Amino acid sequence: MRARVIFKLRNKGAVLPFHHQHILATLIRNLLVGYEGSTMGYNFSGLKGQTRVSRRGLHYYSSRVTLVFSSLDKEMIDYFLTNIFKNNLLEIGELVVSPEAIEEERLPHFYNPNKYICISPLVLLNSLDEETSSKDFILPDSDQFSDFLYESTMYRMEHSGLFSSEEIASFYQFQVIPDMQYIEKLKKESKKFARIYALYDDYTQDPSAEVRGYTFPFSLYAHPQVHDFIFNCGFGEATMEGYGMLDIANEDPLVRCVPYRVPFLEPKMGKVFAHANIPQWKY
Repeated sequence: MRARVIFKLRNKGAVLPFHHQHILATLIRNLLVGYEGSTMGYNFSGLKGQTRVSRRGLHYYSSRVTLVFSSLDKEMIDYFLTNIFKNNLLEIGELVVSPEAIEEERLPHFYNPNKYICISPLVLLNSLDEETSSKDFILPDSDQFSDFLYESTMYRMEHSGLFSSEEIASFYQFQVIPDMQYIEKLKKESKKFARIYALYDDYTQDPSAEVRGYTFPFSLYAHPQVHDFIFNCGFGEATMEGYGMLDIANEDPLVRCVPYRVPFLEPKMGKVFAHANIPQWKY
């Protein structure tokens, strides 16, 4: 399930870093404190809204901003959404926002192959658990690129507890085919499709690791259950840090959206702060 959380922006012109996934990751971990559900994991987008670029980062000027939060664990999503709406205001970096509405993004029809775009960078290797350097550049059209994503996906699906060993073995059909025409166009325009990004922990503003992320359209041959898993839980490594969120190419996700209601059982609280260096709630 994918939920779109719509916030009202209280201080137009406020700034977030160009890549602010670590700030959102801290907020989400705080909002999920106490949840004792499954190990399926989750994925999330950057904060979407009308922005202007400056040296400081992204200035948000729209009246509303949106965060997409996704998981196969509906109970986790409801827990997360309920905790968001317990708060009148949240601070996300310099932005002050108030939760306003929730929409459910209905699942699209998955073709085979299915063409995706990257909403957030796609990470192949995480230096925390891989012998190969997470900053190595791997050619998108190489077998190695596809193999790393296959191994990562099968590992995550197996450890989700949702699939039997027989099902995992049946998911052998898997091939990532990058849109090389798009990549070549970026090269000619001296634009990058692969960059180094920093991973952070909860207790410091200093990066704990660096990874290479890729952003380009690609087609994927895979079992329908694999498509469903990566669409809801992210693709590649560091998905719970906000990497690897996908969407369907040439399709407007808003067309799939319907209102979504969560039972809110407790009164609203004060403020929640989401700074990468603040490990606990602040009110």
